Amino acid sequence: MYDVIIVGGGAAGLSAALVLGRCRRTVLICDTGRPRNAAAHRMHGYLGRDGTNPLEFLRMGRDEVAHYGVEFRDVEVTDAVRGDDGFEVLLADGTRLRSRRLMIATGVVDQLPEIEGVRELYGSSVWHCPYCDGWEARDMPLAVYGRARHGFSLALGLLTWSKDLVLLSDGPLRLDRAQRERLERHHIDVRTAKVVRLEGSDGQLERIHFADGTSIERRGMFFSTGQRQVSELARSLGCRFNSKGTVVTTRTENTGIPGLYVVGDASHDVQFVIVAAAEGARAAVMINTSFQEEEST
Repeated sequence: MYDVIIVGGGAAGLSAALVLGRCRRTVLICDTGRPRNAAAHRMHGYLGRDGTNPLEFLRMGRDEVAHYGVEFRDVEVTDAVRGDDGFEVLLADGTRLRSRRLMIATGVVDQLPEIEGVRELYGSSVWHCPYCDGWEARDMPLAVYGRARHGFSLALGLLTWSKDLVLLSDGPLRLDRAQRERLERHHIDVRTAKVVRLEGSDGQLERIHFADGTSIERRGMFFSTGQRQVSELARSLGCRFNSKGTVVTTRTENTGIPGLYVVGDASHDVQFVIVAAAEGARAAVMINTSFQEEEST
């Protein structure tokens, strides 16, 4: 019986494990080794770690928490059930383990556009987050890929970093007159032709090709095509979800299901590494406080 099993070994899970380990709790992290930002060369917006390689950041985090006795298993948690005295989890290798508390920190995965060349350029000159990569793309000629309000909002947001923008709707624009006029006022060109291929070399986007035979030169592309939960554990355990597809939690990352916490990108819409780490730490304090209350009665 572990005190806490943490599903997911990213910034949120590692930060929680660090706090709980220092509180002398027995902690196990189960992780599949497929972080959301694996394609990125550097992470940004993390004070003191800006520009750090994401995989190196996770390696350093593992080394830190291991110092406090935190255990790791590189395996997927395929199922979890809540019982009278905590949780039982099932690992992909068939092992069953128990814990007093359960934390889900598996995050989300971005749904890449189904366009030839996207995967080869993703993380180098094709991105999903302007806050993460907008600075590196500043003043470049950029494309914005997204349908309806998703593409519209992303295009307007990117004006912070570049004024040379082309919105690719990959089909009918589906915007009202006021939205179209707003794009025109900011000189954001719109292409409705179907996008068929991205052309580039050595990770650098050079040209975007359309089904009508035309093409445009661009140096980068941001996209907004949605995301999904990496794990179905939160849903199977009965968590509530908001309209954006993330788990509804309290300020302390509690799901309302006794003993179950969800932290990081899976629970909130401000999806920064530094925010995920903060959520993990906050939830860990709440978990340890609940243990203290049980142990001191």
